[in-house]
Amino acid sequence: MRRLTTEDNMPKAKKKNQHSQRYIALAKNVNADQTYSIAEAIELVRSNSNTKFNESVDVSLRLGIDPKKGDQNVRGTTTIPHGTGKVKRVAVLAKGDLAKEAEEAGADAVGAEDLITKIQNGFKDFDVLLAAEDMAPQIGKIGKILGQRTPNKRNGTVTNSIGNAVREIKSATRIEYRADKGGIVHVPLGRVSFSADQITENFNAALSAVGKAKPTTAKGRYLLSATLSSTMGPGVKLDLAEVQKVAGVI
Repeated sequence: MRRLTTEDNMPKAKKKNQHSQRYIALAKNVNADQTYSIAEAIELVRSNSNTKFNESVDVSLRLGIDPKKGDQNVRGTTTIPHGTGKVKRVAVLAKGDLAKEAEEAGADAVGAEDLITKIQNGFKDFDVLLAAEDMAPQIGKIGKILGQRTPNKRNGTVTNSIGNAVREIKSATRIEYRADKGGIVHVPLGRVSFSADQITENFNAALSAVGKAKPTTAKGRYLLSATLSSTMGPGVKLDLAEVQKVAGVI
């Protein structure tokens, strides 16, 4: 009878997730050691999409920031001319004329203290929550429930321009960007069904916004790398010099 060893008691390492045959085939169309112009990358991502649904197109930007420092937290909102192709559900905390303005702009749910109570009781049927400025003191009651969806002035979700904000979000022209713990920003640019020109124009608008959001305390190169991809497709590395030019940074 074989004696058990220390290795027998150790948990077996889990196998890494393997890419599908479809993905592997698509990856062969992309040279992982090459950087592509923005135009080449957009065409490659669009032509590489062969799923049964309309995949989103996104750009991932690795920034030269220290996300642990509060003064280097890159986040904000901007508008892109052709939208993302995804309609979002919008709830609004507002009273009086601003509540009426939100309703007329097409908000999916509008309320004040009653909406706060509804959220406390489990209401989650929205993608974005906006709040008028006079409702800002009430937001703390649901901050823990909302997490990253908590309205705040910095990303434009606490505002008195309620009508415009609702219309921008409902038309999917307003996007939010935020650096994660690794200093990477993921920005939606539309769908693979969009024309190359539409994706390019969205790309230019999004990159300009991220470029303008460069913290004054960030030293050295701001944009370190950029990768374009679709939901289910391989990433395509972008020519960094061209991306920096579009963003207006070095």
